This record gives sequence, C-alpha cells and structure tokens, in this order.
Amino acid sequence: MRGVIDHVSREVSDLERSARFYDAVFYALGARRMPAEPGAVAWGVDGPVFRILAGDARHGHVALRAAGKAAVDAAWEAGRGAGGRDDGPPERLPAGGIRCYRACLRDPDGARVELLSR
Repeated sequence: MRGVIDHVSREVSDLERSARFYDAVFYALGARRMPAEPGAVAWGVDGPVFRILAGDARHGHVALRAAGKAAVDAAWEAGRGAGGRDDGPPERLPAGGIRCYRACLRDPDGARVELLSR
C-alpha cells in the first residue's frame, strides 16, 4: 500500500458510517485497520496509509492501487455494498498511454474513490 502514496487523511461527517465503507473497500484490497490517534480510523498493510477523522466533510479524491482486475472488482462491489455510490463501473481504459483497469465510487460523504490497477 505504501507505493506512491505515503498517506492520505480526510475529514468525514460521520466517522462510524465512513469507517464501515472504508473497512469493506480496504479489506477487499488486502489492507486492514491500523492503530490511530483518538477520533481517527486508519488503514494500511505495514503501517497506516489512509485515515479519516471526524469533522467537516471536505470532498476530495483518492486513488487506491489494486493488485489486479479481480481486486478492483471486489473493492468496487464491497464499497457499493457498504454505502458507497457508483461513480464509474469497472472498465479497461487507456490512461495517458498506459493501459489500466479502474472503477470509481463516491464514499458516504461524496468524495471520489478511484480503484486502479495498471
């Protein structure tokens, strides 16, 4: 999970609701909850890479790397089943000349979550 992203933090309006959504998505990608400071929830593999904090929801975008097509599909389905909204079904497309497979969701606060395998 550390790859290109060191960490991402964002505020959410409902910590528990958003934690359920990200639990489902990160589980499908092979990440788990990690220790975090009070009032925050974090996920990663070798250490926390993504965390959410209770506060004013500020919409943003995060791209999460997946190990392949099956992982993109699984994370997209898991996210939809945990309160996320479809923002682009899984599809193969060229991206800047590099072929990739991706799907997009909106988390419970409306932030865009892109699931990407190159």
